[in-house]
Amino acid sequence: MAKKESFLVNRIKSVGYAFKGAVLLLKTESSIKIQFVIGLLVTAAGFYYQISPTEWMLQMLAIGLVMGAEGLNTAIEAIADFIHPDFHSKIGHIKDISAGAVFIAAIAASVVGCIIYFPKVF
Repeated sequence: MAKKESFLVNRIKSVGYAFKGAVLLLKTESSIKIQFVIGLLVTAAGFYYQISPTEWMLQMLAIGLVMGAEGLNTAIEAIADFIHPDFHSKIGHIKDISAGAVFIAAIAASVVGCIIYFPKVF
């Protein structure tokens, strides 16, 4: 019987796999690349406008929400394509719902951005 690895070793490995997945997502998916650049620009704006700690928290949560949703959307689409490579209306429906979740997250993030930056810019 193989020796079981410790909890700490398993957590370290899990973080490594997650980091690998994040890098893979950024390297291969154009939509996440765009969202990453937008996140960087908004982060730079946060430094420029000296937003408050609460605004930083909301901004980072919004960026994370959109990028996390995009990652899940990408995974759902990959699984759907693997299971049924040819066009199927139910697979299309699943992909549309997944993309809709990203859209909702992006709208929420945009509202957060407007609430934070409109008073500072206008």
